[in-house]
Amino acid sequence: MKAVIQIVNNANLTVDNKLISEIGYGYVIYLGVKKGDTKENADYFIKKITNLRIFEDDQGKTNLSIKDVNGEILLVSQFTLLANTSHGNRPDFLDAELPKEANELYEYVKEGLVSNGIPVKTGVFGADMTITQQNKGPFTIVMEK
Repeated sequence: MKAVIQIVNNANLTVDNKLISEIGYGYVIYLGVKKGDTKENADYFIKKITNLRIFEDDQGKTNLSIKDVNGEILLVSQFTLLANTSHGNRPDFLDAELPKEANELYEYVKEGLVSNGIPVKTGVFGADMTITQQNKGPFTIVMEK
């Protein structure tokens, strides 16, 4: 499993020019599910994302979690995070999980975050999405397990 986590002031996601999801201050998280990933991997991500202290406190230190700042998450499934670019100029995605299994773990992560009290909006699994986001910082974390 691999995630790219970005702090944003706001973000929105559309499909075919139709607004699907919109958030204010929080994270946009692009989540890639790799072949062999399990609920154990997903549980690690849920716990880590919930408790990750990368928002600034009153002293400007990265010391607050998403819950501390009452932030929201836009969670986007993105198999292209698993691209293998080690040969040639065209990446392969052989390490990405099959769609059915990937969607199940993606939904599991979403539900885990929601059960921890975090508002989570999503994209449309497998759709051609357009995401507009205003990054803060910019502050970007890449997480793998």
